[in-house]
Amino acid sequence: MALNTMTQLPRAMLIDMDDTILSAYGRPEIAWNKIAAEFTSELAPHSPQQVAAAVLESGRKFWATAEAAWRLKLAEARQLVVKDGFATLAAAGQPALPVDLAVRLADRLTAYREEEMFMFPGAHDAIDALKARGVRLALVTNGAADTQRAKVERFELAHRFDHIQIEGEHGFGKPEERAYLHAMEALGVTAPDTWMIGDNLEWEIEVPQRLGIYAIWMDAHGDGLPADTHIRPDRIIRSLTELLPVE
Repeated sequence: MALNTMTQLPRAMLIDMDDTILSAYGRPEIAWNKIAAEFTSELAPHSPQQVAAAVLESGRKFWATAEAAWRLKLAEARQLVVKDGFATLAAAGQPALPVDLAVRLADRLTAYREEEMFMFPGAHDAIDALKARGVRLALVTNGAADTQRAKVERFELAHRFDHIQIEGEHGFGKPEERAYLHAMEALGVTAPDTWMIGDNLEWEIEVPQRLGIYAIWMDAHGDGLPADTHIRPDRIIRSLTELLPVE
């Protein structure tokens, strides 16, 4: 099947959830600056912008080397990240901020993410249309079982997919090759008949391509590929609705 022509749909699609189907963790700089601003008086003499910048840098370093287990403990990971950001500020000779404030700041970010989560426009309709056209669908998402299952139920996704694969429930997740292989086995398909759609270049593009899967990158905000990436998606979209054939 000549997938690159985009004239026909594949037998199956593996679709990521967070920041592909629903807005969940994108734009961390906006989220951290907003939350830091809520704690302005307690962060003095630091500005909210200084604290947010320190936390963002701490987060980048943490997730660059973090073990997979931390994906199942996001709230705890955020607390560590904020504590490290505070420590970095103190190491630069600035007044130390209390540990309890770091915990409260991190926990507020966790609550904020839940409050602000929403389905991307057209996502439900696109998924329903794909299923109606006979495409086998698997939701493949990383994260803790309770957190991710709650999203599946909250956003009415369970009945829309032939296979739901949550890292915390299955004991493995992206970018482990078995995550993709297991999902394809569950759908009864092979790599040449499968597309992977997601927002993470390493997890949803690079590894699937290595397995022979056609990989589509979700660039919901239209930011474009990072200048320093070597990864080249087979296709880039901004909405799941773009997956549907033009009729």
